[in-house]
Amino acid sequence: MVTIGLPTETKDKERRVALTPSAVALAIDRGHRVLVQAGAGEGAGIPDQAYESIGAKMVVDAAEVWGADVVVKVKEPQAAEQAHFRSDLTLFAYLHLAAEPDLTAALLASGTAGYAFETLTDRHGLPLLAPMSEIAGRAATIMGAAALSSANGGSGTLMGGAAGVPPAKVVVLGMGVAGTMAARGARGLDAHVTGVDIDLQRLYDHHLAGTVDATQISEPQLVGDHVSEADLVVGAALVPGARAPVVVTEDQVAAMRPGSVIVDLAIDQGGCIATARPTTLSDPTFVEHGVVHYCVTNVPGQFPRTASAALSAAVTPRLLRLADDLAAGRAGTSDESPQLAGALNVADGKLVHPAVADAFPDRPRIGAL
Repeated sequence: MVTIGLPTETKDKERRVALTPSAVALAIDRGHRVLVQAGAGEGAGIPDQAYESIGAKMVVDAAEVWGADVVVKVKEPQAAEQAHFRSDLTLFAYLHLAAEPDLTAALLASGTAGYAFETLTDRHGLPLLAPMSEIAGRAATIMGAAALSSANGGSGTLMGGAAGVPPAKVVVLGMGVAGTMAARGARGLDAHVTGVDIDLQRLYDHHLAGTVDATQISEPQLVGDHVSEADLVVGAALVPGARAPVVVTEDQVAAMRPGSVIVDLAIDQGGCIATARPTTLSDPTFVEHGVVHYCVTNVPGQFPRTASAALSAAVTPRLLRLADDLAAGRAGTSDESPQLAGALNVADGKLVHPAVADAFPDRPRIGAL
């Protein structure tokens, strides 16, 4: 048996919770003990009683929850939470370490074992990143369309245009899960959508499926040409575990029309637009070179009911595997379950995941476990 801690999220306006009561019930049925911080699920519409009624222990003090063997949460630990790190703690959450040097340093110094949702892989791709990428992609179009309103500092362009008026031009950079959902949403609003990717086969598939109106292979000059004409650019380029590649330069942003909009969904990993910098749900946008930038690092956090249910469903089987491995003394070893492949980023004060280690060449590293 291990003790699992489920803390209340502390990031700005982050209302998701990593586990729903049904997921907690599965962990308890498996023989594990679960501590839930009071109010952890309230933002997602889940009262404390829903956890308590299935056998979880409700606690008020965050330190008690963080005293568990394994802590599972949604967003990367904030500065105050990092004080709870210790050598016998296992953390399972979105970490985005390549863009978080202070968090990486804290994990290394403490000896905490850090398992990241966003780097866990299986034969289908990134199963713990995909559900949030889907929600973020859908939201990107909504947020981008709203930012184009003149009331929000945008150019006053309506996504679908009107009779005798062309629709907005939308460019989506990276046609993975998030980019695909953003493109579908923009087309649903009758915008003209161009999908950009480095993978020609992926573009071919989207072309045949009608996801976009046009496709473009990712080459710097060609990307710049499309971006300069765009009303909305959605950045969704991803290299798992690594900093996002910069696909749009500052000069290319400066060449965009005043009042156009950028939504950088890759900002968790450093951003794929040169002018992007992290923003919050309380203060989501800024203007650079006359272009409105929306660079919120927890976009799905504003849809906590949907996002919590989707995330919990994906996380639960992997968490149960991790808890079982910890109980058996297998976690962090070469015998670790394939269900956790690629998830371990930091262990015993060293970087494990190759892409994360490459982002910090001056930090100690070991081979992938």
